[in-house]
Amino acid sequence: MIERQIEEEIDRVEREYSFDLPEREISREEVAMAIEHTNLKTFAVPEDIEKLVSEALEHEFYGVCVNPSYVPMVKEMVKDKKLKVITVVGFPLGATSTEVKVSEAIWAVKNGADEIDMVLHVGMLKAQNWKYVYEDIRAVVEASKVPVKVIIETAYLTKEEKIAACVISRIAGAEFVKTSTGFAPSGASPEDVHLMKFVVGENMGVKAAGGIRTFEDASKMLRAGACRIGTSSGVKIIGEVGG
Repeated sequence: MIERQIEEEIDRVEREYSFDLPEREISREEVAMAIEHTNLKTFAVPEDIEKLVSEALEHEFYGVCVNPSYVPMVKEMVKDKKLKVITVVGFPLGATSTEVKVSEAIWAVKNGADEIDMVLHVGMLKAQNWKYVYEDIRAVVEASKVPVKVIIETAYLTKEEKIAACVISRIAGAEFVKTSTGFAPSGASPEDVHLMKFVVGENMGVKAAGGIRTFEDASKMLRAGACRIGTSSGVKIIGEVGG
């Protein structure tokens, strides 16, 4: 069933899809409300995370994205605030076992995570082991009971593999697909975001992440179909247009 749906979607893309970036004005507020202010650095210390949260609250970003160990601290800081707490699972390689991903997700949600960004198993995707990729995502979705974004790591994928990753994520019940971890050779592009949105449709979101450092970058991603922006440059991006 999964293979057939992937084949049908690849065929639909070939017949119906073309890249066309819509021309529309993007406001400072729209960008701010889409930003997941991010610090996933290996060497991030608690003071860095406190600064991240303070900046996100000041600029009214959608949320902050941090490594799992910082989730309890961040949740305490944003208690009674609208700011969402996002964390990562199977990060950054996606090649750990499904059981470990599930355990990470359960722990993160128990300790305050509002959303989970999981990395799919890129190697299994490239091997066309669709069943493994589906069951890996589905297990995390079922365990989390909060919105799950699937990081497909576009830098390593062919066009057909990007389509397959989006189709499997949709079937498995994820609420978003996400371009990148930020640890690959390249990050988000408007072309990838646009294709991903075409495949997943209106009932799923797309998060653009990786290499988004300017207001123009963020605007292009939103115009291409993203509804979330993962970036460590949120303050700089918003600062470019004042407020």
